[in-house]
Amino acid sequence: MTNPNISLRHSLAIQSRVIGALLLRETITRYGRNNIGILWLIVEPMLFTLGITALWYLGNLHTLSDIPIVAFAVTGYSSVLIWRNATNRCSKAIEPNLGLMYHRNVKVMDLFITRILLELIGGTASLIILTILFVFLNVMEWPKDIGIVLVGWLLLCWFAFALGFIVGACSERWETFERMWHVVNYLMFPLSGAVYMVDWLPSLAQEAILWLPMVNGVEMVRHGYLGNMVHTHENPSYFAIANLFLTLIGVALVRESGRRIMPE
Repeated sequence: MTNPNISLRHSLAIQSRVIGALLLRETITRYGRNNIGILWLIVEPMLFTLGITALWYLGNLHTLSDIPIVAFAVTGYSSVLIWRNATNRCSKAIEPNLGLMYHRNVKVMDLFITRILLELIGGTASLIILTILFVFLNVMEWPKDIGIVLVGWLLLCWFAFALGFIVGACSERWETFERMWHVVNYLMFPLSGAVYMVDWLPSLAQEAILWLPMVNGVEMVRHGYLGNMVHTHENPSYFAIANLFLTLIGVALVRESGRRIMPE
């Protein structure tokens, strides 16, 4: 009789090798070996965040509030960038990789996990490097509570996985979904918490906006960075439950998409 523990370890070992191989393939395909190559994985989100931060700072927005505008911009835009980029990369991810489906160990979910992981690695490295850079330039302080930052960031990463699965599966099943998602994605940006604090809103609006899971994550990251300087509104328990619910939907949709795939 087969030992289930050995079988599980064997399956996880195969899964790890598959994900590792797909990560290398995706990295080389996307960034190549020329110029700075794989460093674009980190530099690209850094440039986006730096651009927004510079615009806000040069627009003298730091004079309108006691909140440090650099920390506000870095935490807000970095938090939104990871799940936005992850979902965009998952959209229509199956079609250009149909040839890989001939390999029995490569599943549809592996394609999504690979693309999401790359975005999370790049976004996380970007946040860390920008934090160190701005602290060194004395325009930003170290996070007040790294524990809250880590919990908020991990919940945002989980949200990126869950939403990425849903977007990736739906975009493959319905032709119009991809175009609709890009519109929804743009509309979600001003609501995501990147450009405002929940505390700035009226009470009724605060209750309504916190139903959006990612807003709780942005509030947590800012709480960890700014400490008692700001009054944040977040519900980690709700964020985790919402992520679990979205993950279950996403996994079900991905499994259904896998059954429909016909390798080329």
